Amino acid sequence: MGAGAGSRRGQLFLRSLLCLLLAGPPARHPARGQLRYAVPEELEHGAFVANLGEDLGLDVSTLSARRFRIVSRAGARQHLEVNLENGILFVNERIDREEVCEAGGTCLLHLQLLVESPLELYRVEVEVLDINDHAPTFPWQEYVLEVAESAVLGARFPLESAQDPDVGTNSVHTYRLSPNGFFSLEVQTRSDASKFAELVLERALDREQQRVHRVLLTALDGGIPERSGTAHILVTVLDANDNVPAFDQPSYGVSLPEDAPAGTLVIQLNATDLDEGPNGEIEYSFSGHAPPRVRELFHIEPRSGQVLLKGRLDYERASLHELYVQAKDRGPSAVAVHCRVLVHLLDVNDNAPEVTLTSVSTPVLEDAPPGTVIAVISVLDRDSGDNGRVSCEVGPNVPFELRSSFRNYYTLVTTQALDREVVPEYNVSITARDMGSPALLTRSTLTVPVSDVNDNAPRFLQPSYSVYVMENNAPGASICSVSALDPDCQQNAYLSYSIADGHIHGMPVGTYVSINSDSGHMYALRSLDYEQIRSFQIQVQAQDAGFPPLSANVTVHIFVLDQNDNAPVIVSPMPRNGSVATELVPRSARPGYLVGTVSAVDADAGLNSRLSYQLLQATDFTLFSVAPDTGELRTLRSFLEQDASRQQLVVQVRDGGQPALSATVSLLLSVVETMPQTLSDFSEFSLPPEVSSSSPLTLYLLVSLGSISFTFLLAILILTAIRCRGERRSRQGDSCSPPRCHCCPGSRPSSDGLKTSNLTAQPPAGTTAATCLDVPAGGPPGYCYKVCLGPESAQSDFMFLKPCSPPRNNEKDPGKRSRPDQHLQVSREAKQPNTDWLPPSTQRPALKRYQ
Repeated sequence: MGAGAGSRRGQLFLRSLLCLLLAGPPARHPARGQLRYAVPEELEHGAFVANLGEDLGLDVSTLSARRFRIVSRAGARQHLEVNLENGILFVNERIDREEVCEAGGTCLLHLQLLVESPLELYRVEVEVLDINDHAPTFPWQEYVLEVAESAVLGARFPLESAQDPDVGTNSVHTYRLSPNGFFSLEVQTRSDASKFAELVLERALDREQQRVHRVLLTALDGGIPERSGTAHILVTVLDANDNVPAFDQPSYGVSLPEDAPAGTLVIQLNATDLDEGPNGEIEYSFSGHAPPRVRELFHIEPRSGQVLLKGRLDYERASLHELYVQAKDRGPSAVAVHCRVLVHLLDVNDNAPEVTLTSVSTPVLEDAPPGTVIAVISVLDRDSGDNGRVSCEVGPNVPFELRSSFRNYYTLVTTQALDREVVPEYNVSITARDMGSPALLTRSTLTVPVSDVNDNAPRFLQPSYSVYVMENNAPGASICSVSALDPDCQQNAYLSYSIADGHIHGMPVGTYVSINSDSGHMYALRSLDYEQIRSFQIQVQAQDAGFPPLSANVTVHIFVLDQNDNAPVIVSPMPRNGSVATELVPRSARPGYLVGTVSAVDADAGLNSRLSYQLLQATDFTLFSVAPDTGELRTLRSFLEQDASRQQLVVQVRDGGQPALSATVSLLLSVVETMPQTLSDFSEFSLPPEVSSSSPLTLYLLVSLGSISFTFLLAILILTAIRCRGERRSRQGDSCSPPRCHCCPGSRPSSDGLKTSNLTAQPPAGTTAATCLDVPAGGPPGYCYKVCLGPESAQSDFMFLKPCSPPRNNEKDPGKRSRPDQHLQVSREAKQPNTDWLPPSTQRPALKRYQ
């Protein structure tokens, strides 16, 4: 079995080689872009057909980049393919000529080859050569032929024809009959060069001697090697029927339009028989060698002889049909007679043009120059003559036109510059119309999308943005959003937002705000403080992702709105060493006497910094009042004998914000007969300018300085406590020894007098200096105040006051006099006073720098 298959492949190869040699070299027409080759059928996959790269003069290395390919209609089988690596045209799948070309004659495969950059179109015709791959076959393996014994010598009996799908010499070439003593064989040729056999009676038959004769009919083709097919013929000898039917003429001709409907009468046949009765009744039928296609298209009425159309005709498939009809009477030993009917088809314009669109460069760039090839269009009309001539055109109002390269091939090119932002896509209507009557047309729409080019820069929706942000905002909160548009599309319209480099008060702008690169939302990275920064501006850039990228800038103005986040800070009076502010008031003061001025500042602005003063608590509300605008503390009436010598006041300072913030200061006013010359707590005070700094370095310095000061203060307190303890031991109960305490009942204070005094705890032991001041008349009798200063500095802020006389009966704990009811808390990081609202001129001396 394997040897037989190998022998068959070898024979096919020899026949293919012989066909190629006979076909000769391919005809090359590079000027017209058309080549022609010949290839035998039944070649295996990968078989060489031609070297297209060499024959067309193309650079093989660029075939892949230029998209060299075969263009075929949708659904068509791809029998041939091109190898892009070497430009060789090879067999992609087995080609069966009998399947590809049903009709006989030359079998051509029409190929359209496209190559881009620049666009070139080539037409290639590949002739499929027939090989002898089919043996002749008969419709029946055994055929019965009835012959009357009265048949005369030389009578002819047509036999069943053999069918061979091959063409030319490979089709049925001749017939042979097995040796016998009664019949011979003659081979006849039809108009289409096909062969059929007729059995000729050579010797008279005698039914009584031999009723049946068996012969073998062999059909042979003309291929190499020769192939054959056989059929057994059984000749039955019948009794004599004297007359046979006869047609009016041996051959008929008729014309029929190809669009004739089924049931159309093709021809009325007529045969006569001189016999009577059943021997004269004629029946019509197709002869045995009528092709199967004829039997599918036509039908014969057995009794009437009418030939009717049964199937659908197609002029483009076959323009001529040859019918073989036989007539036979119904008598015994009937002999059939034959005639031929030639049916010529008339072409009708029944095929609309077929438009094949082959996109080459879609989408097309919007900056493509005029004349750019968009697509290659092929038009085919299967009709003939004027019915097959086609004209092609495009619809109006589109920037495209058709250019004819050669017959039935067009290229669609641009006629002007395109703009995707104006028209992103074109629907080009292509109309193909034939020259038939009536004309048939086909419309096909080609969608040509326009590819974007980055020719438009982003554009912000506003020329600038103004953003108002309330101070003390949460870090990371969104403050605004910017948006830009880009009329381009895809990546050319994808925008990314960024903030241009810059500085705000010496700090990079990136430490203040950030922006989402995709959405344009801006976020505050820190909590803004109106008192430090009131407005700033940044540059936001929107950049697309095109190449090269385009960008646009916009200015964003950010205004910080004030919030009432700073409580008033009382700068005067300033309590010393944690005690309450103390003031001496002469008992002789008249109504309206200015005791002092409470001064405060507020770092906010506007209404948030407008301050008002009020007396919150007082020992006697009828004795003192506070000016709500200036903070001046004045007496409302003269002092009476029953008025307490110590007046406790609490003054509240409130700003005008919503909600309002406030601060309070506690004042201890001592009513004295004579004003001593002592330092008043209503001293001039001003904030150091350094405290307004909010930088981290300043904060670190303040923390370090505070730690050092606290450590130093703690050491002094410990040392003072040790000395006080030693002093108590040395006195052993003596509260005021002569060397250390001098009571001066008759002494007077100096004419200047002291404005304030600090009343604190008991003095420490070991004090080396003491100063006694006599309380003026009208005060508590027998009091002597001693000011004890440490030896390190005469300017020490630690001042200790102690009565020199024993405590009064109703004063069990003299130390309680020095306890403040409420301490004033002042922030270490006090902010600079706001200049939007300044205190009255009467308070401005209190804002001078504290010495």
